[in-house]
Amino acid sequence: MKYLYSHRTRSADGQFVHISALTAALRAQGAEIIMAGPDDGAARQLDAGGGRGGLKALLPAPVYECAEYGYSYLGYRRLAQLFHAHNPDILYERYNLFYHAGGWLKRRKNLPLILEVNAPLAAERAAHGDLSLKAFARKSEAAIWRSADMVLPVTNVLGRQVLAAGVDPAKIMTIQNGVDDEFLQTHDASVIRDRYGLSDKLVLGFTGFVREWHGVDQIIRFLAQSSRHDLHLLVVGDGPARADLERLAEELDVSTRVTFTGVVQRDDMAVHIAAFDVALQPAVVDYASPLKLFEYMAQAKPVIAPRVANIQEVVTDGKDALLFEKGQLGSVLSNLIEDESLRQRLGYAARETIMRDDYTWAGNARRVDSVAEKLLGK
Repeated sequence: MKYLYSHRTRSADGQFVHISALTAALRAQGAEIIMAGPDDGAARQLDAGGGRGGLKALLPAPVYECAEYGYSYLGYRRLAQLFHAHNPDILYERYNLFYHAGGWLKRRKNLPLILEVNAPLAAERAAHGDLSLKAFARKSEAAIWRSADMVLPVTNVLGRQVLAAGVDPAKIMTIQNGVDDEFLQTHDASVIRDRYGLSDKLVLGFTGFVREWHGVDQIIRFLAQSSRHDLHLLVVGDGPARADLERLAEELDVSTRVTFTGVVQRDDMAVHIAAFDVALQPAVVDYASPLKLFEYMAQAKPVIAPRVANIQEVVTDGKDALLFEKGQLGSVLSNLIEDESLRQRLGYAARETIMRDDYTWAGNARRVDSVAEKLLGK
């Protein structure tokens, strides 16, 4: 199978992890991947994520959004060149707002299009005050989704939004995020515990690019209120919320019980998670498929997460995770901290869920290949 993989992602964060993990898994199964993106798949070092910059910082928002649409023409030319040079079987595109290049190539070259959708970007950007042409964005998004032969949302919650935009339900298939082999291996927890002086601590762990909505501030406040002084919060990552969280820890006099590792590259992530006693998902966007959730589970860590629909697509409260309602994080977390046997049981069950439901990038590659074969068969 030969895929032409189209995307507009320049960031070196979880988005790029998804791109690189899926394409690596497809290649491992024998697929040929022709990358069509800002750097055509060059290796990147993960970073803490940037804010508004470059052209976006210079142009008025409506002008920039029109320029985003205009970039579709450049993207189409690039895709058309690669199509003629490589004769791919399938066009696989990671959805981006205003980016119509894949749909245009599909129609003009009769090339089957699989569209991966990770977020309803028109609504997401509007909610964060990062969108001016809202009606245009909604129409653009729906048109892109409807242009595909198959749409792959990352959660059923997101799939219902795709359906509401007018996509045929027969053309929608949910494929959650997953893990690669590194997270399925056993790692020595003492490596990280010794590195950060945590050998005698009960470690509450969080991974990712820390942003305000992640809710890590709730854990810092929990530390300040807890009578257990052996608790330590290990934040594996960096991000725009770090400075505020460090200030909060100082104000609450728990700064010595909070460690930020800074950016950790993918090769070193699993061994960091191995050091956790409790894995934290304090908050989640309501349509997301969080990478960290699957990575925690693969390392057999007890997970605490919000009781929301997209999380419940993956885990069951009391069986392979503990879920909390709004305002109950502290009490649920306390119960988990005090019950070592519960932590072990939930961790083992979480890993079993990963294995049973094949929440792996290799599994996702098999699912994508199956979709591609059906489209080619048609």
